[in-house]
Amino acid sequence: MAIHFDYPKGAAFGRILPKSKIYEHGTPSSAVKELFIRQVEQIVWQYKLAPETVNLTGTRSVPEIQIFSISLKDGELKQDVLRCIDQAIPFPILFELRYENDVKGIAAYKRPSEVDGAKWVVSGYFETEWVPSDTPRKRLPLVFDLEALYTNLLTPLMPYPARPEEGFQARIERMEKICSRQREFERCEARLRNEKQFNLKVAINAELRALKQELENLTRPFSACGSVVAP
Repeated sequence: MAIHFDYPKGAAFGRILPKSKIYEHGTPSSAVKELFIRQVEQIVWQYKLAPETVNLTGTRSVPEIQIFSISLKDGELKQDVLRCIDQAIPFPILFELRYENDVKGIAAYKRPSEVDGAKWVVSGYFETEWVPSDTPRKRLPLVFDLEALYTNLLTPLMPYPARPEEGFQARIERMEKICSRQREFERCEARLRNEKQFNLKVAINAELRALKQELENLTRPFSACGSVVAP
């Protein structure tokens, strides 16, 4: 099944983005600069989805959407690199990571801050699996504005489907909570492996059971009335 989109030729931008430009506006730490050097081969500003390139109205939240292609040196990329780019570019961005003959999509939900409209709030990142770069792509969905297009571009990246009557922002928050609890679960498992005292193992096991139950609740597709939707 196609999970990446076929962007229109009229939206092609195709400019190499020097890392130095990111550094100027993203103010990365020395550790993040080291990640850029070690992991990133090249960044290309591949497409610019804007009112004049895709004939869709922009909104305050989504005036344009940028598509960046990042070629990797060894197939690994820490999300600190993506967050630095998102901080440097004041528009929503979808990234396509490339390594050898494979590609994967990754992006965060990005919106203007309600406190300071000049700043952007960036969610956690959602991503696809790696697929061959010649995998067929989907046509862009038919929508009325760039905000709706952005929602449609982000949706395939999310690991769990929307619940009935769940708004997009609520779905984003639930996905972030799932990712947070999954990280907590992994940390608890590591603590359990390293723990020698029996009483502490019992306590950690109780934490794991509670986290597992919370994850099951967060990932379960509820109906509007709260009952579980049959698979």
